[in-house]
Amino acid sequence: MFDGILNVEDRDTTKTIITNHDKQLFERSRLEAETLRIKTIRFGQYDIKTWYDAPFPEEYASIPDGRMWICEFCLKYMKSRFQAMRHRLKCKVRHPPGDEIYRDGVISIFEVDGRKNKIYCQNLCLLSKMFLDHKSLFYDVEPFLFYVITEVDDFGARFVGYFSKEKRSLKDYNLSCIMTLPVRQRQGWGNLLIDFSYLLSKVEQRTGSPEKPLSSLGALGYRNYWTLAVMRYLEHAPDHPRLEGA
Repeated sequence: MFDGILNVEDRDTTKTIITNHDKQLFERSRLEAETLRIKTIRFGQYDIKTWYDAPFPEEYASIPDGRMWICEFCLKYMKSRFQAMRHRLKCKVRHPPGDEIYRDGVISIFEVDGRKNKIYCQNLCLLSKMFLDHKSLFYDVEPFLFYVITEVDDFGARFVGYFSKEKRSLKDYNLSCIMTLPVRQRQGWGNLLIDFSYLLSKVEQRTGSPEKPLSSLGALGYRNYWTLAVMRYLEHAPDHPRLEGA
């Protein structure tokens, strides 16, 4: 079918057959692409091993020992301990930007607008990508609100975790993404964030639910949340509560 268009040499397709060498090169490239560029982050007093790669600028692809420093207050990321020490002396930020909308003792939640605080929210998304396999939002943060939970001490409001949600969700999703730092997991922070997302839906007089599909960790978190919620209801409900379908 190539007569008159291609000569014999150009019609030869044997060179397009995938060889074992080609497969080996592909596999090696795939493994290199999946290798974590940033293996550890220094976040406040914690050294935290990362789980997944995040699309930081190319200049961060070969940082020493694969270790990154992140300010726990403004979330600025840095390549060296020296830069982090200089930043710590200059940084005046002591809590997330936005409005503090919840306070209970040392627990505080801030509502951060992705349009008004674009750099902070982009840094937050990059941070969370290192611990979430399904995270795809990094730079287009303007349509979202971010609810950042912190633990307050004499030095400031220290970042613990967050969840995000669309400002206008056609399907009434009340949560798009949720992340708690690994060093803060299994302490009830995730349940508090989920509970707060439903509280916001109640205030807005909407029937909210998390964006789907849920990640495996997200599904596990919601299963744990609703297990505890049902147990609390049964514990404080009147005698002989009726369960539909029982």
